[in-house]
Amino acid sequence: MNTLVRRRWPFAALVLVLLFVTGFAVVQANVLGMGERFDRWSALVENWVDPPPDRPTLPTVVVTPEPSPSPTPEITLAPSASPTPSPTPIPRVAVDVDLVNDPAAVFTSQITDKDCAVAGTQMVLAILGLGDNSEAFQQEIKNRIGEWETLSDSLNGGWGPAAVGEALGDYGATEYKVRAYDSYTDALRDSAIAITEMNKPVVMFPWWGAHTWVMTGYRADADPTLFDDAKISGAYILDPWYPRESSIWGQSDEPGNFEDLAELERNWPAFQGPPGYESIGPGWTRPEGAYPERDGRFVVLIPTTPREDS
Repeated sequence: MNTLVRRRWPFAALVLVLLFVTGFAVVQANVLGMGERFDRWSALVENWVDPPPDRPTLPTVVVTPEPSPSPTPEITLAPSASPTPSPTPIPRVAVDVDLVNDPAAVFTSQITDKDCAVAGTQMVLAILGLGDNSEAFQQEIKNRIGEWETLSDSLNGGWGPAAVGEALGDYGATEYKVRAYDSYTDALRDSAIAITEMNKPVVMFPWWGAHTWVMTGYRADADPTLFDDAKISGAYILDPWYPRESSIWGQSDEPGNFEDLAELERNWPAFQGPPGYESIGPGWTRPEGAYPERDGRFVVLIPTTPREDS
């Protein structure tokens, strides 16, 4: 521990004691949103005492939707020209895609309440044949966070989307990129396209960025890689929180459960917070401070290269 941190500890300890004594009761009841304020203050004190390293990591790229193409003008052929035969139209059929045939074979529950990102990382590696779903492997990944944590990725240290991407890369799942979308539907659509084209799962960050899900597939009324207007109706999810129950989000769903749009929007909020949390906006909203590229957006970790064994 360096000298600056040693000097800060006595004052920080006093602040934490005062926060605990004055705030415990209201935090438990979340009276007037004090629960969120307590979490924010605790995170700020922790950051000040022992800040995470400030070093380069995977950037968060804000994705803006492409403008709709302009209508193609009609071309009138000269009388002597032979008309080009019309191409056979691609049939529009519903699709049901899931990379995982046996969710139980790759699923792992997070060891502690704080290990969702670790378990999510582990499940992606298991799906890609680069790891297993044992508790020992989860602990191994968890113990290496010091290699991947950065200030820009997680202001209070530990796991963030970029750390998950860096961890995946070090275990052989390279070229995962952090993307942030203004639109919930655009994030879901690009995730579906990536699953189809790359044959790899996507990592989602629901619960205002506090949690981690692994998206292994989706349903749509058409193939989104062929039809720009394909509507995604839901996603297949591995939730490392299972079999726990959350006081905010309720009972977690079993591995490989299909989450329809209403359930996805409830957990990956595209709306203001539920009762007691009304002040929390949609998308990424973290108590420890500002993330300019992520705040209010929908963040995913997307594969950008095809699976080698596909």
